[in-house]
Amino acid sequence: MNSFTLERTVLPEHLDTLNHVNNVQYLYWVQEAAQAHWEALTAESVLHFHTWVVRSHHIEYKQPAQLGDELLLTTYVKASKGFLSERIVEIAVKQTHTLLARCSTQWCYLNKDSGKLERIPQEVLELLGS
Repeated sequence: MNSFTLERTVLPEHLDTLNHVNNVQYLYWVQEAAQAHWEALTAESVLHFHTWVVRSHHIEYKQPAQLGDELLLTTYVKASKGFLSERIVEIAVKQTHTLLARCSTQWCYLNKDSGKLERIPQEVLELLGS
C-alpha cells in the first residue's frame, strides 16, 4: 500500500452552525489529499498521464472535528480495475489518532484529449500500488 499524509488545522472558516467542521470542508480535504498524493507520485515521472474525475464519494463521519484540532489526512488507493480506482481518505486527530471520518471515492481515469474513459495503464497501477 502506497499511502500519503497531509496535515491540516481546523480553522474558524471550516465550521458550521454547530461549531463542527462542515461536511463540505471534509470533501474539500478528501479531494485535496487525493490531488497532493497524485502529484507526489507523478512529480519525478517523464511519462504523459491523463486525468482523474470523481464518480462517487461515500463519507462516513465518526466524530466531529473541533476548532483548533490538528488533523492527519491519510490516503491510499485500495483497488483499481479497468478505468476505476477506489481511493480511501481517513481523517484523524493528529495527537490521538482518533478517526473522525473515512471517505471512499471512486475515481475514473479519463483521457484528457478525447474526454473518454480509459483503462488505467499498467504504469499508473504500479505508481498507485494497486
